[in-house]
Amino acid sequence: MIAFGPVPSRRLGRSLGVNNIPDKICSYACLYCQIGRTLKMEVERRPFYEPEFIFEEVARKVEEARERGERIDYVTFVPDGEPTLDVNLGLEVELLRELEIPLAILTNSSLVWRDDVREELLSFDFVSLKLDAVSEPLWRRIDRPHRNLSLERILEGMLEFRDDFDGTIVTETMLINVDYGDELERIADFLAELKPDKAYIAVPTRPPAEPWVEPAKEDMINLAYQLFSERLGEGRVEYLIGYEGNAFASTGNVEEDLLSITAVHPMREDAVRELLRKAGAGWETVERLIREGKLIELEYDGKRFYMRALPSRRKP
Repeated sequence: MIAFGPVPSRRLGRSLGVNNIPDKICSYACLYCQIGRTLKMEVERRPFYEPEFIFEEVARKVEEARERGERIDYVTFVPDGEPTLDVNLGLEVELLRELEIPLAILTNSSLVWRDDVREELLSFDFVSLKLDAVSEPLWRRIDRPHRNLSLERILEGMLEFRDDFDGTIVTETMLINVDYGDELERIADFLAELKPDKAYIAVPTRPPAEPWVEPAKEDMINLAYQLFSERLGEGRVEYLIGYEGNAFASTGNVEEDLLSITAVHPMREDAVRELLRKAGAGWETVERLIREGKLIELEYDGKRFYMRALPSRRKP
C-alpha cells in the first residue's frame, strides 16, 4: 500500500502516510525497529516506484478523505524503509505540492550528508531527524548502520541542513535498555547546537526487531528529558512513549488529565499539586495512581517529578 490513513499523530495532527520504500529496504538495521529486521541494507539511492504512481495513489486517498469530511494536516513520507533512499523523492514532492497540503518526512538521517538529499529535504514543511547517538560505538550498536556510513558526516549534514531549512525541524531519540554512560549529555550538547524546534524522546511501543530489546527505565527517560530541556529550554522537549488516550485533550477528569500530561513530559511536584488544587482533588489521587502502577515518582536535581508509567513496565 502506497498511501494510508489519515491517522492521528501527536506530532502532525491528522497525517496521510506515504510508503515510498518496499519492506524492508533500509540503511539501518535498528535493534528496536517495529517493522522488523532489515531485509536489504542499502545506501545507494535508486528508484522504487514511478513518481506519477505515488502521486495518483496519494491523490486518490486525499479525495476519499475529503469526501468523508476528514481533515488532513500533513502528507507524510513514513515508509517501510528509509525514505531518502528513493532517488525520485524530489519529483514526488514536486507532484504532491499540487494537492496543497503541507508535506512531512520522517528520516533516519543516514543520508543527510549528501547534497542532493539535503536539497530535496528543503522542499518539505516538516522534517523529523533520527538522533539515537552521537558517539560511534553506541550508534553502531543501536542503529546497526550500513558499513559505508559515517556518523561524523551524518551529524555534520544535520547541522548544514539546519542552517538552510526554514520549516519545522524535530529530532527523535529512541531510548532502550542499553548502557548510555554519558551519551545523553553528549546528545544534549549536540541538540543545543542543532536547535530543533522540538526534541522527542521515544521508546519502543511495538514488538522490536530483536526480542531482548525493552524501553529504557523511567529514570533514564526522565534524565534525558531534563538534560535536553536544560540545553533547549522548557516546552521544546516531549515524550513519545506510547500511551492510550489523547495527550491534547483536557477531559475535566483530573486523573486522566494528570496521566495525559505526564505521558508527554514529567511534571514537578508543585505543578501536580497546583493541578490537583484547581480540580479540587487531594494528593491521595497521586498516591493511588502510583499504587496502581500508572504513575512513577522520580527525582532530578533535588526536585521530585511524576511521569506516566510505561505500559510495558506496568504491573499486571
